[in-house]
Order: sequence, then C-alpha cells, then structure tokens
Amino acid sequence: MINSPDSSNPASNGPSAPKPGPKPGPKPGPRPRPVPRPAVGGPTPAVPVHPVPVGDPNEFGRIDSSGAVWLKTASGERQIGSWQAGTVEEGLAHFSRKFADLATEVEILEERLTARSGDPRKTQASAAHLLAELPDAQVIGDVDSLAARLEVIVSGADDVAQEVKDLRESARVSAIERKEALAAEAEHIGSESTSWKAGGDRLRAILDEWKTIKGIDRKTDDALWRRYSKARDAFNRRRGAHFAELDRERAGAKARKEELIAEAEALSDSTDWGPTAAKFRELLAEWKAAGRAPRDTDEALWLRFKAAQDVFFQARNAVNSERDAEFAENAKAKTALLDEAEAKIDPAADLETARREFRTFREKWDEIGKVPREQMHRLESRARALEKRLRDAEDADWARTDPEAQARAAQFTERADKLDEQAEKAAAAGRDREAAELRQQAAQWREWASAAHSALTDR
Repeated sequence: MINSPDSSNPASNGPSAPKPGPKPGPKPGPRPRPVPRPAVGGPTPAVPVHPVPVGDPNEFGRIDSSGAVWLKTASGERQIGSWQAGTVEEGLAHFSRKFADLATEVEILEERLTARSGDPRKTQASAAHLLAELPDAQVIGDVDSLAARLEVIVSGADDVAQEVKDLRESARVSAIERKEALAAEAEHIGSESTSWKAGGDRLRAILDEWKTIKGIDRKTDDALWRRYSKARDAFNRRRGAHFAELDRERAGAKARKEELIAEAEALSDSTDWGPTAAKFRELLAEWKAAGRAPRDTDEALWLRFKAAQDVFFQARNAVNSERDAEFAENAKAKTALLDEAEAKIDPAADLETARREFRTFREKWDEIGKVPREQMHRLESRARALEKRLRDAEDADWARTDPEAQARAAQFTERADKLDEQAEKAAAAGRDREAAELRQQAAQWREWASAAHSALTDR
C-alpha cells in the first residue's frame, strides 16, 4: 500500500512511528521479476513491460536541513514527509527503496496484462488505485514515468479485456468443435462398429482426450457429454449382445462337436477302410462347419476327435504298409517274369510254341497279383507289348493261309490269261485295235494277280 504523509507529530515533521531500518547499503535497484508469458497467437502486447531504473535519489528528491523530504516532479517539488531517523543519505535510500517497491507493483501489473493472465478488469482497477494514490505516495523516484505507465495500463486494459474475451470465446468454440467431433466419432462407433476391441480402445482414448479439453460452458459441456455417454453405452450394449450370442453359438458348437466325437469313436475300430475313411472326411467337414466351442473346451474337444481318427487311420496305415510290402514283392516277381518271357517267346521262330509259352506267362502273371500303383503302368505296358508281338505274328500267319486271298489271286491270273486269249483271236481276225485294248486289260489284271500273290508270300 502507498503510505500518505503523516503530520501527527508536528515536532518532528516526519512519518508517524518510524521504524528503524537497516543501515544504508548500495543504491537499490529494481527487484527481479518473472519473464512475461505472451499470449500464443495473440497480437503484440498493448502494454510495454520495462522496469524503470530507480536512479540516483538526489535526482528525484532531497532532504533539507530541517528534515523535510521533498519529491521532484515535472510540475515542481512537493513535500512527502520528514526524516529524523538518520543521515540524509539514509533517508534518501529509504524513500528510494519504497519507490522501488511501488515500481515492482507496476511491473507486475504490466506483466499480468501483457501475458493475458488473470482478469484485465481487476488489473485495471489495481492500476487505477495506484494511480490515484500516487500523488500522496511517500517515495523518491521517477514518479512521472511511473504515472505514465499506470495510465497506459488503465487505458489499455479495456482492449486487452476484449481481446481476452475474444480469445476465450475462440478457445470455447474450438473446444466445442473438438468435443463435437469426438462425440460424433463415438456415435459412429456406438452404432456401427463391430471391431469390439478396437472400438472399445478408441472410446477410452476419446475419453482421455475429452478430459483435456477445457473452457466450455457447463450447459454445452453437459449436452456433449450426454452424447458421448449415450454412444458409449450403445456400443457396450451391442458388444454385450454380440458376445452373449457368441456364447450361445459356442455352447451349440460344443454340443454338436461332442456328438461328432461320439460318432468318430464308434467308427475308430472299423476295418472297412474305404467307406470309413470317407465317413471320417464327412465328420471333419461337419466339425469345421460347427464353429468354435468355448475357448476353454474347444482344444480338448479337438484332441478327443483327433484321437478317434488316429486310432482308425493308424490301423489302416499299418494294413496299407503290409499291403505295400506285398505289392513291392509282386512287382519284383512280375519284372522277373517279364524279363524271362521277353527273352524266351519268339513268334517269328515258332508261332505255336510262342502261343503256349504266352499262355503260361499270362497264368503266372495273374497269380502274382497286384503291384504298387506307381509301377503298374510300366509293367502292364511291357506285358501288352509282348502280347502284341504274338498277335501280329498270328495275323501275318493267317493272311498267308487265307483261302479267300489265294482264290482271289488265282482269279486275277485266270482273268489275265482269258484276256490274252481273246486278244490273240482278235489279232488273227484283223481287229488290231481291239486286240491292243484286250492286251492292255490283260496286263492290268496280271499286275493285280502279281500283287495278290506277293501279298500272300510276304505275310
């Protein structure tokens, strides 16, 4: 507070009840002050913040021989009190320190207004109060400069107050927009999303962000909160219904899989390999179609089902292994039989003997039995090739002894001879042209007869 001069002690003409101060030291300077916080994105501060140096007290005041304390201002000197407690230098230092305190108050008000912190109206009122008390202040310093600074604060506070109001309104609108966007996103998740984990995580993240958004009036904030809360509740209800339905489906899947296990266990001892294997494939397809049972039982159910399958297929595999070994031996026997037959059966040398040997080969071939599937084609191809050799030899032998073919060759010769005879008679009768035609026809028939006889001998 600014202290007004006290005249209650006329004899001393100094301040009332002066308290002894510390001994005078170095000339006081301005007190440390915090760095002002400019408004982000705001205009250039309307109120400059700059400390006023206290300077030399003798420049702004004096103490006369009677102890009267005088302040020097632009409008002249005025007495602000009296000093009887020490030397003149100590008195000047005392009133200079009081000016420094007052200057610090002004700096704080400037900084508050520049940083847009607090209520500009309250800052304005404080500055007006200091300005009103300044004429009676018991201080020594550049009071004129301090008054000018206070006037700047008082006159600039209205603009700052409006600016702060605008900034707060802008921040409020921005905060409302952010929460409206979050509420809309929450409503979409609440009504549409089926990504239950991602949706739940996002709703929680929205809530965390929501808590950081300030500056909205209570009515608007409550309305937006109800939108978010309603959307979250809707999502939780749909998620709960989904998992309840999923639980029902899994309970149904569990019951169905237990039925399939019972069927599989009943088939596990079957030795009807083909049909039973086909039935197990059908059961597996039904198992997949049944869906998942509850997580704590699905794996155990599968192990039971698989165990029933394993009993059957292991037994079948054992039988198949034994059969495969037998088939491999059969393949060796058929290969040896083919090697012997291919070297021994020669239809060109003796067709009848070849026929007997091939019949013996075929009987032994059929007695040996089945071979592995991957060797079947190769062995059967060799057997068919051997049979074809015999069949071709039989066809050739038949062609050579075919009575119809022999009779046809004889007819061709007989027809050629008859045409030659007719040609001779025609020539004897002087029908040379007719004789020439008959000889030509006879030559053609003789050529055909020759070809027929050649076919018989070549087979």
